[in-house]
Amino acid sequence: MIELDGAAGEGGGQILRSALALAMITGQPFRIRRIRANRAKPGLMRQHLVAVQAAAEVSGARVTGAELGSSELQFVPGRIRGGDYRFAIGTAGSCTLVLQTVVLALLYAERPSTIRITGGTHNVMAPPVQFLQQAYLPLLARMGAHVDIDLLRYGFYPAGGGEVVARISPCQQWRQLVLHERGRLLSGVADALVAGLPSSVGQRELGCIGVALGWQEEQLRLHRLPGEQGPGNAVLITLEHEQVREVFAGFGAKAVRAEAVAQDAIAQAQDYLASGAAVGEHLADQLMLPMALAGGGAFTASTISLHATTNAEVIGRFLPVAISFEEEKGRHRCVVKSTCQAG
Repeated sequence: MIELDGAAGEGGGQILRSALALAMITGQPFRIRRIRANRAKPGLMRQHLVAVQAAAEVSGARVTGAELGSSELQFVPGRIRGGDYRFAIGTAGSCTLVLQTVVLALLYAERPSTIRITGGTHNVMAPPVQFLQQAYLPLLARMGAHVDIDLLRYGFYPAGGGEVVARISPCQQWRQLVLHERGRLLSGVADALVAGLPSSVGQRELGCIGVALGWQEEQLRLHRLPGEQGPGNAVLITLEHEQVREVFAGFGAKAVRAEAVAQDAIAQAQDYLASGAAVGEHLADQLMLPMALAGGGAFTASTISLHATTNAEVIGRFLPVAISFEEEKGRHRCVVKSTCQAG
């Protein structure tokens, strides 16, 4: 039984999500105490509970402590089973974070799987669906893992109501990925999403981005979503380079000016461009686990967050890999190496 401290490092929900994924894949049970201890509302919230329930259903696990507010959980996985699954968060909790918990595990199933999740699709503190579609999944495909995600309906905080469908094919063979350089910039676009709010909100956001990044009108796209999918607003900046595509997001909130929402995404994009690194902060967080499953890999990142180093520690508890970080010329390098001895 692997023992985990949910207050370690970043002390958030990623410790739980990574542990669930790794337990299913490796068959190793774990117990976690002090779940999300570093958050204002510690313990299992609705989206975390649904992630646990989804992992349990996918792997036929035995679970104790799976209830709202719980600070301790024990998870004993069974065999991963492919198939069709439906999960409802019931709030604006993040669909993408639940997906991240089970998608990698279902790559090890005996047959293809489909997952349909309802909840939030564009939430602060969680990757938007477009990040998974445009940035994360293409790199997974290069590593031999094929996943498709469709966004059927947007869901913003606090109403939720979004719907996402993921289709996962069993992974036949992992391939290691080395991503030191991002290559030449091929294109850049900004998308302002507006639902149940004046179009001027998105227009102001796009105006800020156009000035800050020197972009032309055709690079700035306003999307007026059906009013019943709101109220909600988000802005996405997508940068496509020869080797990688990155997506940076800003999320609207009550009493937050459109210009501030845009500036959040602009700052992330500018920091990434200035760093010269292959990937940004959030993609760096997500790449370590599939690289560890592949037995190795490497990338350069604009930032290595406490979130990432905490995730690396959890991965090392389940898999025979060493994950190291070093800083070089204003950017960071992450190397994932197998510690298995040949012969």
